[in-house]
Amino acid sequence: MAVLTRTDPATQAFVLLRTVFTVAPILFGLDKFFNLLVDWPVYLAPWIDSIVPGSPQTAMYIVGVIEIVAGVLVALQPKWGGLVVAAWLLGIIVNLLTLPGYYDVALRDVGLLVGALALSRLASR
Repeated sequence: MAVLTRTDPATQAFVLLRTVFTVAPILFGLDKFFNLLVDWPVYLAPWIDSIVPGSPQTAMYIVGVIEIVAGVLVALQPKWGGLVVAAWLLGIIVNLLTLPGYYDVALRDVGLLVGALALSRLASR
């Protein structure tokens, strides 16, 4: 088994992935409350809106809390946090694929899902 150091490529990849999958979900989760980056409710498929009680913005508040918790979980337990983020991204992908016009964002999220799975695997070392 290789010794992991700060100069080891696997260690560097782990640190990069852990950092981005901690910071991004927390920041995007916080933005669900303020809509500074984008008007988040437009990304909610109508069929999901019909399931979640309240307005689309209320659904985004719930999404925001989940994303913040996922980011904190990645920081504390990257092996499990990476899996939670990957599962969450899968849900986002399903939502986007049922909402015309956002297929490019869904494709981007497939890449992020793979990155979250890679983080989980690297955390297993």
